[in-house]
Amino acid sequence: MPSFRLSAAALMTIAISAVGILVVPDSNGGAPGSAAHAEPAGAASKLKDARSKAQALIDRLRHGAMPEGIEKSNGRIEATQIDVAAKYPGRLAEVTVQEGDEVTAGQVIARISSPEYEAQLRGARSQVLKAKQALAEAEALIAQRKSDQVFTQSDVERGRPLVEKGYLTRQVFDQRVAKADAAEAGLRAAEAQRDAAQSAIKTAESEVERIDAILVDLTLVAPRSGRVQYLIHRAGEVINAGTRVVTVLDLSDVYMTIYLPAAQSGQLTLGDEARMILDPFPQYVVPATVRFVATDAQFTPKTVETAEERAKLMFRIKLQVDPKVLGQYHKQVKTGVRGTGFVRTSSAVPWSNDLTVKLP
Repeated sequence: MPSFRLSAAALMTIAISAVGILVVPDSNGGAPGSAAHAEPAGAASKLKDARSKAQALIDRLRHGAMPEGIEKSNGRIEATQIDVAAKYPGRLAEVTVQEGDEVTAGQVIARISSPEYEAQLRGARSQVLKAKQALAEAEALIAQRKSDQVFTQSDVERGRPLVEKGYLTRQVFDQRVAKADAAEAGLRAAEAQRDAAQSAIKTAESEVERIDAILVDLTLVAPRSGRVQYLIHRAGEVINAGTRVVTVLDLSDVYMTIYLPAAQSGQLTLGDEARMILDPFPQYVVPATVRFVATDAQFTPKTVETAEERAKLMFRIKLQVDPKVLGQYHKQVKTGVRGTGFVRTSSAVPWSNDLTVKLP
């Protein structure tokens, strides 16, 4: 199984925490402060004893055999990353965040300036006005054509009995019928112009909505609350569509990835309790939950050390940090931190005292 590596700084942290002694050099760079001046031998003895105890604890976690039913593996802290990218090309007019800033969902991160789209929007709005004017003209023409159609149709109706009685020649009557037909055709043409104008209005308004949507997308917002991990581009730079501008870490989704052989991973259940001990803070035990167990095995990655390195197929397991802990200590969360993850292959096995939850 993986070994648990701790730095000298971590050893010193445990030692200091164990005895509560802070050795501070005086202004002359000489011996420690007044308490140490009074009892130099006693302080040195206590510090040596604390270091011995801390070293014993670290060695037990690093090399000691785990109780039956508890497995451990090396891993590192990770968090879900969200890339905030430009949907359309343009020049970054403003970037409102820096690396390390905390952002909330919906917060403005950057704005892209695009005079081309703004000009297109003005043109589309002009087309809407033009189409509405064409509609008004078509409706006025329809009213005129209806009047002509009504008059010519009435003229035909009046002329029909006159033709039968011989008071009106057939030629004149036929002229009246032709005028009525022309008026009817003119009315249908005017109605077609009205329909075309209405369609033109809808098309122009759709174009306005499309460009409005583009202009909205030129304002980049945080899709989730989290921390800015990378600021890739800055104000004044010209970017293409799809270019990443900022990478945000979702600090509500923090986990450690570990690898275990099939014999151990097959006994895990989603939702099982787990524990983490991080290299920089070995005095704390972080609660976690088994959230994912891979369905396919893989060879152990080179970055993972196991007792039989790369000798067996391993299964990837995700240990999710308790959301309540994240909510309380999210400012202390740092991805890439190495540590050790502990899982139980049997829920009946109690956690040892060394793995009891301990938080600052």
